[in-house]
Amino acid sequence: MSTNAPSTSTINRRALLIALTVVAVLLATVLVGGEAYARHRVSSCISSQFEKEMGSKIDVSFGPKPMLITWVDGKVPSVRVDSADTKFGPAVGMVVHSVFRDVDVHDPNGAVIDSSSADVTWSNEGIKETLGGMVSGVTSSASTGMLTLSVLGGLAELQLKPQLVNGVVEVETMSAELLGFGLPADLVQSIVDIFTESLQSYPLGLTATEVKVTDSGVEVLLAGGRTQLEPAGNSSDARC
Repeated sequence: MSTNAPSTSTINRRALLIALTVVAVLLATVLVGGEAYARHRVSSCISSQFEKEMGSKIDVSFGPKPMLITWVDGKVPSVRVDSADTKFGPAVGMVVHSVFRDVDVHDPNGAVIDSSSADVTWSNEGIKETLGGMVSGVTSSASTGMLTLSVLGGLAELQLKPQLVNGVVEVETMSAELLGFGLPADLVQSIVDIFTESLQSYPLGLTATEVKVTDSGVEVLLAGGRTQLEPAGNSSDARC
């Protein structure tokens, strides 16, 4: 009587297939786990360094390159950083969307950035908050390129016009009147100084390339070249 028992070669092929499947699953598990750990490690490291420079909590995202490879070679093709409440100098309430390119996270002195660009939006409400009790309201006009600040409880108006001069944002006083008379010079100068500093204080080697007034505030485009981040903590934090 004949039997249909599998041959030795069939059993060996099945055993090999099972072994290969187990190895593949284990390898995939190691890679997935390693990628998750590397992404957490690099993201945490870069976030802490950028947060120190930008003075606020940020959201960091990376390009398609696996972080496991980045953890080995230290190269990040691009880092996108978004912040909803950045403080540049005295300014508060700035919304920043930036891209930092060719970042070397293995430098022992802090991550090195090859180039960068950023879009900054500063709302009228943020401007008012920055200037504190000196103004009671801020409006802006894209058509005139000017901001109108209500001062002295709304009894007077101060009109300012930011513009780019030789790569630096300057703020010109267009009008400063109280019931037809000029506002106190020291009050006007204090407001202009804070407003100007807020539009000139940018970290990470970024400088203004364009500034424009919108109907809701001020927008600034920034660009930067090669620069280095400061380590967020001790020297072991510098190398991701």
